[in-house]
Amino acid sequence: MAKQKWLLKTLLAILAVLAVACSQSPQPESAKSADGYTDITVEQLAEMLKDKDFVLVNTHIPYDGDIPQTDLSIPFDEISEHLGELPGQDAKIVLYCRSGNMSTTAAETLVALGYTNVYEVDGGMKAWKAAGYELVRE
Repeated sequence: MAKQKWLLKTLLAILAVLAVACSQSPQPESAKSADGYTDITVEQLAEMLKDKDFVLVNTHIPYDGDIPQTDLSIPFDEISEHLGELPGQDAKIVLYCRSGNMSTTAAETLVALGYTNVYEVDGGMKAWKAAGYELVRE
């Protein structure tokens, strides 16, 4: 009888752990593109900004505002000329522009130069504003 109670308690404990694990919603995974960088949404960026552990780079030209907490503005077509302003090749770097085209080019350039932790914001500042977030202007 004692063995059956122990077995029942053990099974109930296992079921409780499984119930908690199954009830938690998974975080969306961002996958690296075939080009070697990771695409993220503006919602993912907003969440990442809460515990910022990356360098945020605006690659748009001409200047058209910034997403808050932007660290650098480097023209997309001059990114390889400004490597000294960026952290090491393994550091997390998030790139954006107005719509995503320029930052995609910059991301591809950095990956080709050996950077391994590059993120690109899909839709850029347009998507940021459309999602209800504010831009800052200098």
